[in-house]
Amino acid sequence: MATPVSPRSGSGVTARRPSLGGGTPAQGRELGAQGRKTVHKLLEAGLAEFDDKGFQAVRVDDVVRRAKTSHGTFYLYFSNKDDLFKALLRDALHDMEIITGEFPIVTRNEAGHAALRRWISTFCDTYAAHAAVIRILSQADLVSEEVWGDGLQLLFRLAEAITQGMTAASPGWQAPAPPGGADESAAGHQAAGRAAGEGQPAGQGQAPDDPAGDGPAAAPAGHAELTAVACLMMLERVNYLLSVEVRLPKDEMVDRLAAIIYAAFAS
Repeated sequence: MATPVSPRSGSGVTARRPSLGGGTPAQGRELGAQGRKTVHKLLEAGLAEFDDKGFQAVRVDDVVRRAKTSHGTFYLYFSNKDDLFKALLRDALHDMEIITGEFPIVTRNEAGHAALRRWISTFCDTYAAHAAVIRILSQADLVSEEVWGDGLQLLFRLAEAITQGMTAASPGWQAPAPPGGADESAAGHQAAGRAAGEGQPAGQGQAPDDPAGDGPAAAPAGHAELTAVACLMMLERVNYLLSVEVRLPKDEMVDRLAAIIYAAFAS
């Protein structure tokens, strides 16, 4: 099972796991090095138990036993199993937010295709690190409406990042107006134009140049958002299969996913 780690942000600094502050009982107090180490041990044990047994079958007893600690220690940092899961979810959402912001502007040349492939590979690594949590999150009947809503909002933000990154440099393409109205929409178009001109990603970080001047991959504006959602669903399902140890060659799947997503917006 993959160990959850935060990917590197565009600044090249590895982000600290939000969950190391502990759950509800630990909020409002600063944890020392030993406290963070204990929280880390409990989180690792919880993640392993969720991965092995699923959400419903796991008990606090199982987590405590695997972490080789006591119930009293567990309740110093977490209220219950749900509280532990929410802490792990904070890590997953945090890391997914990072890669959402790093989706590149994908130009219609080899550099753009390579940038897309690199991002997909990073997505796969991030998914693998949090696979057990993401699988549970996808089962709405097992988690609270609040937790499910957090995951759904991130899904839409990621779809928006894909839409912008795959089409922002396309002539005549216009992003959908944000809730803030015309001012924010104009600012968004200006930012997208600067990103395309300066070789910046749709969110943050560095994107490839377009030396050939061939222009970006282009999907019809009316269909771009639905195309992004469809591509994202495909990406998630392939990673789900990889996470349950279905024998798929990861590198080849990354190649094929990049080719399919690239072609979807180029047609």
